[in-house]
Amino acid sequence: MSNSPYVFEATMENFQDSVMVASSTTPILIDVWADWCAPYKQLMPLLEKLADEYKGQFLLAKVNADEQQQLTGSLGVRSLPTVILVKDGQAVDGFNGALPESEIRKVLDKHVEAPAEDPYETAHKRWNDGDAEGALAILTGMNQADPENLKVLIDIAQIKAELGDVETAEQILESLPPEEKLQPQAKQLAARIKFIKQAGELPPVAELEKTLAAEPKDPAALHQLALQYVLKEENGQAMELLIRLMQADSAYKDGIARTTLIELFDKLGNANADVRAYRRKLYTLMH
Repeated sequence: MSNSPYVFEATMENFQDSVMVASSTTPILIDVWADWCAPYKQLMPLLEKLADEYKGQFLLAKVNADEQQQLTGSLGVRSLPTVILVKDGQAVDGFNGALPESEIRKVLDKHVEAPAEDPYETAHKRWNDGDAEGALAILTGMNQADPENLKVLIDIAQIKAELGDVETAEQILESLPPEEKLQPQAKQLAARIKFIKQAGELPPVAELEKTLAAEPKDPAALHQLALQYVLKEENGQAMELLIRLMQADSAYKDGIARTTLIELFDKLGNANADVRAYRRKLYTLMH
């Protein structure tokens, strides 16, 4: 049984009040299911997810067909799973089988008010889609409404750095409380700023690649090309070059390959697949 306040078990005893009467104020989505029904195992998590996302714009009533045979029969169910949308005491829509989430949303949105979009999620969606300016506008508005939200403030700094306004990004980073600077988001920001500031000092990629073709273990070229790859967001290639630098000359510039790797790990965060892979390589190399 789900712990969600928007999901409940419907039975013959509570159906009239909890579904038919209640649907006059809140649409009720009835899901008739059985444990032996394979499509139900795909469908149920989707329905529960949507019920939570819509935050009470509709309620999900679960009917166990094996335990509630009389109710299942009265609903005219002929196959499982069957989903029925009830509004004002009347069945107004529904479907059979396991539909994709997008199709279930279409059914819901014809009869149920869609949930308000979270502006923070909207900003990140735009950012991920390449619209950094649009994301920045939303986050700036959120910051004006709630200046104490440091998560939003750091995101603003990240975008500022990405757009080339490193000075503003640094100012934001320096304004953070000392304990906040130790948090993953702030460490990622600090690493990003450092990599961007180094960009103007680097030789062109083609020149560095030519140097390494002639001398594969050239420490300066390995390090500088790794930084160029970081700036191009080709992080796996950057990490591979830094590992090569450690293998060629681990003491180069006081161990800058290891330091740069760790800064890159901070920039990307532990959830990144390249970070996880190259942390293991770094550990193996050092031990």
